[in-house]
Amino acid sequence: MAQVLPSCVSPQHTSRTTKPKCFQASAPFTVSQRAFLARGNKRVCQQAPSISNAACRSASIRCSTAVSQQDYRDRQPQDVRILVAGATGYIGKYVVKELVSRGYQVTAFARDKSGVGGKSDKSTTQKELAGAEFCFGNVTEQASVDAAFAKPFDVVVSCLASRTGGKKDSWDIDYQATLNLLNAARRNRAAHFVLLSAICVQKPLLEFQHAKLKFEAALQAAGDITYSIVRPTAFFKSLAGQVGIVKKGLPYIMFGDGRSAACKPISEADLATFMAECVSDRSKIDQVLPIGGPGRAWSAREQGEYLFKLLGKQPRLLPVPISIMDGSIAFTDFLVRLFPALEDGAEFSRIGKYYGTESMLVWDSATQKYDADATPSFGKDTLEDFFRRAMLEDGMKGQDLGDAAIF
Repeated sequence: MAQVLPSCVSPQHTSRTTKPKCFQASAPFTVSQRAFLARGNKRVCQQAPSISNAACRSASIRCSTAVSQQDYRDRQPQDVRILVAGATGYIGKYVVKELVSRGYQVTAFARDKSGVGGKSDKSTTQKELAGAEFCFGNVTEQASVDAAFAKPFDVVVSCLASRTGGKKDSWDIDYQATLNLLNAARRNRAAHFVLLSAICVQKPLLEFQHAKLKFEAALQAAGDITYSIVRPTAFFKSLAGQVGIVKKGLPYIMFGDGRSAACKPISEADLATFMAECVSDRSKIDQVLPIGGPGRAWSAREQGEYLFKLLGKQPRLLPVPISIMDGSIAFTDFLVRLFPALEDGAEFSRIGKYYGTESMLVWDSATQKYDADATPSFGKDTLEDFFRRAMLEDGMKGQDLGDAAIF
């Protein structure tokens, strides 16, 4: 398959960048050697033996000082350049809009055809994310990602996530594509990397969780770029799958008694605000940040009961024995041994069981329990308000469930 190199489109404003003075150093340093020095890398002397130790130490100190003085957080937002990958995803588009509203120079990296089912073309994306620059390419190809870094970026934000959670999709996107982005960010001396991960990686039983954790480890081990790893709880979208069912008067489906799993869901807008704060807030440097929305934790049973309450009807709850999911997993595992191409079917069964039985809250490894009180709350949008809008108004507008629809 031919490599897809990005095409980039800029808005009318003029880009401004600030480079450390050491980038302009002259001989005897080569371009690559000056790049090492610009990061203040103490190992540059070993990597560039042609430079004398004294010259290396002196240049490294000068450049390290210049870099520290040029911390992008000390500049005005309009002088800070940010690349957002996964910019047309459920969370990504809100992140782009939030960063643009704060005055940053934002470049949205997206596919030519994006959104659920590839329904959005370039012109649609440009209209929806007005105020950003655009690069259209393929995150699964390193050359395409590298080409998007034709100009320097201070911060890279990854909102990449596999759409289905299938095995190949998880490793292609949650790990390899995100690693492609990190590789390009490091080569081009970006200062900070903000990663959208997931709180469920605390108890990894699924393929996409292992893929996300492997990338998190790579990011934390990089050493030459700081990071903020954001692990949100459930999104409003992930709890909206049965709104239409309840509206029709059909029963709300839950696993077991509906009390085994709970979450503190966060809205897409509030999560985008939190991620934008990771760009500027020094207290979030090199941190793993679990985050939930405002209010209490909700079990599946409580969600179902509240939806019927909004309609003024008695709750109709349909408990599904967890053993049914166990049987489905065992059956699909058997089929996979005969037909390997069906492996994603078995994984989807595991995903269904996981979300029906595991809470999206901070996991306390000491007590081996989920802890709602230890799960940070952020934002202003509550689940009650979202459900009220979804049930009584047009609150599902923009909540395109796509591959995330389970029920």
